[in-house]
Amino acid sequence: MNARRRHNHTALRRAQSLLLCEVMKTFMLLASLSFSALAAPPSETGTAFKADADMKEVLSSLQSLGGKPLDTLTPAEARTQPTPTDAVMAVLKKKGKSTEPTALVPGITSIDTTLPGPAGALPVRIYTPEGKGPFPVLVYFHGGGWVIADKNVYDGGARGLAKGAEAVVISVDYRLAPEAKFPAQHEDALATYKWALENAASLNADPRRIALAGESAGGNLALATAIAARDQGLTMPLHIVAVYPITQLASDATPSYVDSADAKPLNKKMMGWFGKHVFAKASDKKDPRVSLVDANLAGLPPVTLINAQIDPLRSDGDLLMTALQKANVKVEHKIYDGVTHEFFGMAAVVDDAKQAQGFASKRLKEAFKGKQPSGS
Repeated sequence: MNARRRHNHTALRRAQSLLLCEVMKTFMLLASLSFSALAAPPSETGTAFKADADMKEVLSSLQSLGGKPLDTLTPAEARTQPTPTDAVMAVLKKKGKSTEPTALVPGITSIDTTLPGPAGALPVRIYTPEGKGPFPVLVYFHGGGWVIADKNVYDGGARGLAKGAEAVVISVDYRLAPEAKFPAQHEDALATYKWALENAASLNADPRRIALAGESAGGNLALATAIAARDQGLTMPLHIVAVYPITQLASDATPSYVDSADAKPLNKKMMGWFGKHVFAKASDKKDPRVSLVDANLAGLPPVTLINAQIDPLRSDGDLLMTALQKANVKVEHKIYDGVTHEFFGMAAVVDDAKQAQGFASKRLKEAFKGKQPSGS
């Protein structure tokens, strides 16, 4: 009897051990799957951050256009790839909406012309709002890492600011690298600003009410141009709008370069690719026109700084804000969650872009009227 009990007890313990083992296996499998689900970034952003529904739609549209990774292409090939603007147009078409710029931003007319630059004529688009004028004037610089894109790709941001700020906007196609290495882009930007000061009256604009704006590489150009204007004793801009600007290239280990290393549509590899084509020598990355966080920022006008959460350049904005504050420059910094680099010009389909353009336009209008920022 005792032997039978011992046998039954041993069998029971063996069964319990097997059951516990299976439970543990199941638990570990579920834990592994849960961890993988948390660790794997959502496909639409390439990061752990989630895109808002409207931003996600644009990213999905961009992916469907079949572009190749820029860092695998030559600059000439990269310039033929689908752009975020193409994705926005595709979303509008899908919804049966017009893609005409005059329909997307009514009340703004534009003409394409040229202005004299340091190495020849520079194409520009001049946007004019409805009304009698004279209007304030805003010099705007497009993004693209100083290698790709043009005023057409960035029409949405420039046109939106012309409408919102009720200003004449001058958007220039500065020279691109690698055909024109740094500092050609900065030289063209400064030449455009000088031309605006000298010719604003012929555009029904007031050169005393002038500001600078730009996105990404263009945000860098806007800030660097203001510094050059200060150093050369030119009329200073009343305000600067810098949208996800490049403010340093010395470190690619900032928090956002880490959490958004594989972000879409801009990632860490692409930033390295841009730098490879823009600069003739590595030390150029430390030039104060590029490394704005190390530049003398004293005496600059107030800055409106806009960043996207899903963007390797997000921390560049944080670094710039700190540098501006140390230089006693007034700065207001907003980071928009759930959106990516390039969102600013997508007001036709992305609500945060509409909000960001409104925020920037309000600050510009206050500056043109000689008012201090009133808060958001």
